[in-house]
Amino acid sequence: HVQLVESGGGAVQAGGSLRLSCAYVGNVYNRCMAWLRQAPGKERERVASVNGDGVRYTIGRFTITKDNAENILYLRMKALKPEDTAVYYCAAREGRLCYNEEARYDYWGQGTQVTVS
Repeated sequence: HVQLVESGGGAVQAGGSLRLSCAYVGNVYNRCMAWLRQAPGKERERVASVNGDGVRYTIGRFTITKDNAENILYLRMKALKPEDTAVYYCAAREGRLCYNEEARYDYWGQGTQVTVS
């Protein structure tokens, strides 16, 4: 079993930066970990991930980092836009590969709100 706890969300002006953290407990070795977000009225979408082989995926202005020593997954976001406003979730899978679909993920954090104005 994996437990995930996000932090670092908040309100930021357009053009600013923000770093989200996801503290994890449990076995995530060789497993996919990801950040997904959900804006009001929209489906949850993957914005960054690192798979069990260490291969990263991100959209544009985002950077994902996994600190195995501290058991924290980071999402660094820069040049933020109002359309980045969403609840951001940390997620993990039992498998190595990462996917776009939220149904593929087995473990979720509680989410953290990011508001860009």
